[in-house]
This record gives sequence, structure tokens and C-alpha cells, in this order.
Amino acid sequence: MSSDPSRPTVDAVVLTMNDRPAEFPRAMTSLLEQAGVDLRVVIVGNGCEPDYVPDGVTVVTLPENLGIPEGRNVGADALAGPDAGEFLFFYDNDADLPERDILARLVDQARRHPEAAYIQPRIADPDTGVTVRRWVPRLRAADPTRPGTVTAMAEGVVLIRRTDFEHAGRWPGHFFLYHEGFDLAMRLWDQGRTGFYSPEIIVHHPASNPARHALYLRLVARNRVWVAYRRLPAPLVPIYITSWIVITVARLRSRTSLATWFAGLGEGLRGGHGERRPMAWNTVWRLTRAGRPPIV
Repeated sequence: MSSDPSRPTVDAVVLTMNDRPAEFPRAMTSLLEQAGVDLRVVIVGNGCEPDYVPDGVTVVTLPENLGIPEGRNVGADALAGPDAGEFLFFYDNDADLPERDILARLVDQARRHPEAAYIQPRIADPDTGVTVRRWVPRLRAADPTRPGTVTAMAEGVVLIRRTDFEHAGRWPGHFFLYHEGFDLAMRLWDQGRTGFYSPEIIVHHPASNPARHALYLRLVARNRVWVAYRRLPAPLVPIYITSWIVITVARLRSRTSLATWFAGLGEGLRGGHGERRPMAWNTVWRLTRAGRPPIV
């Protein structure tokens, strides 16, 4: 992690809750072995003192769990200042970089696509090679190997230009968990930027199913409403919320799951979304042309 002015600078942010004793050291080893970039790393203990800290890594210990997006904001702040890297790399602590040039290749894609605020690799299960639908940052996710401009974000493993990240207002920390990447992507697009998906760059991550948890169902419903209230022009807000009610009722078969989801929806409708800064209608058109009309 020594400084070299000839190489791109990357600040990596990793969160831990000390709940992945096998995966976390493996994730850190593959991160610290990255070549071709000037790398700095911060580990944020989200409500804990990190139980694994390699040499040369910055540590921030939070006395309570502030949630994933705010924990990432804290990590980005810890590496801010005059020596801040050109890029931020947000990295789940159960992911794995299977090759030593992953970060260098992501940076190369950023150089090739200067209009893109963020570069998204393909995330694949290490055992099966499968890329689950939620990891493909577009509506049409049937082919996870198709590269191109994207309008959403799989925030667990993503490279973002620090200037764009700061200008967009960073992660919405009060979301706690889920859809913070969609909110940030909308803000980046509203600033005239885009995202780019590079599926030839593969990062490993276990393909667990978060939908089995009641917390997931509640927070995704609440946070969808919050995204709509925060980012959409007023006429599109009820259309977006209604479309997701229809989609969710069609997808969820369990009455218990539906009840939990609708409880989250009600929580979102009662407020708490934070500052409302709706996107311009020109951004609506740009998103629609890019394959993501902001009504679904």
C-alpha cells in the first residue's frame, strides 16, 4: 500500500460486524494483494471492535451499528482529505477478488468510460458461477454477461469516483440497509453521469437469499417508498409505488411475507425519507432511453 504517483489511487472501504470469521480474512487477503493501484484500506467495525485487522489498514470502531450505508460513509470519511484516492471501492467482507488485477481493471474501465461515475463488476457465486438477478444492475437481467451502461447499482462491490460520490451527497445513511445504491445511482444520473457494467471482471460473493429474512421484506418496502419520495417528480411517485405493489403481490405467495412487506410500505408512507430533491424531467428521459424508466 505504498504511495506511487504513477499509479491510480483507490480507497477501499470494508465493513465488519465480526460475524464472518472465515470469509472476512479471505476477503481482506484478496483485497490487499491487488496490484497496479495505490491502495488504502479502512475497516469499519459497525457496532464492534474489528476482530481481524491486517497491518497497514486504518480502523474505525463505531459504538453502535449505524447500518451499511452510513458505515460506508464513515469509512469514506476516514480516508478523505488531501491524500484521498481518486476512486472509492466499496467491498463486502464476504466477497473475494479471484485475481490480483481486479481493481486495476476496474480503474481501466473507468478511464475508458469517463462519462461513468461508477463501474460495476460482475458478481458471481464462487461455487456455482451463477450471477443472481439482484446483482445485475439493469431491469433486463437475463444475460449477466452483457456489458454496457446501467442505471442501478449492486452496492456491495462497486468502484465509484470519489468526486462524483461526494458531489452526489454520498450514501443515504438513514436507509440502514437495502436500496441505498438505487438512490445514489439516481442522484448520479441526475448530475449528468452514468454507470457502466463490466461483466468480464468477475468478483466472487456467496449467493445467499436475503428475502428469507423479515427485515429484508420490511426495509426494501420502506426504502422503495423513500427512494420515490426523495428522487422522483411528483406525478411519478404514485405510479412507481403502485407498480411495486402489483409486482410484489404477484411475487410473494406467503401471507406472512406480504404482511411484513406492507408493514414496511406503511412505514415508508408515514415519512422519514429525508430531503426531497426530485430529478429533472430530462433525467427521467435519459433513464428511460437507457432502459430504466423510473416508474418500476
